Amino acid sequence: MNQANELVLRKLMAISDYQFGPKITDILFQNPNNIEIERSKNTNKIRYVYENEQLLLTLKPTVGFFTITFLSALKIIENTKPPKMRTIVLTEISEFIKKGRNVFCKHVIDVDKNLRPNDEVIVVNEEDNLLAIGRIKIPIDYILSFKRGVAIDVRKGIL
Repeated sequence: MNQANELVLRKLMAISDYQFGPKITDILFQNPNNIEIERSKNTNKIRYVYENEQLLLTLKPTVGFFTITFLSALKIIENTKPPKMRTIVLTEISEFIKKGRNVFCKHVIDVDKNLRPNDEVIVVNEEDNLLAIGRIKIPIDYILSFKRGVAIDVRKGIL
């Protein structure tokens, strides 16, 4: 891991601004002096962003966007009000989601209206407890109106 220089840090923050918006970027990069990066051994492109030696974000090389981690999800939850970047699901299905199961439309109570398909999303229960991180599969209007089908492709549950 290497300390991120100012140019690299500005690039990371620009990607984050575009993908998540300036408010989330300010939350994720609160301590720019503690940000370190890890590059790919083969391509020398940035792959991982760390804060205090903990994985904060992963940069997907195929699309040039970040995937969030549990650390970044917790930072966003602590510093924003629901449903910002979140999908709120029924508390009864929390255990299934924690295990990494996908979220179905019928289980969604509320969702951030600014999210679009393929956006990163934080899955929380009704008490705003982190359950999983994943990716929105279909438009928000469909998630709220459908009673069948997968709404969120869960990448990782907390268990």
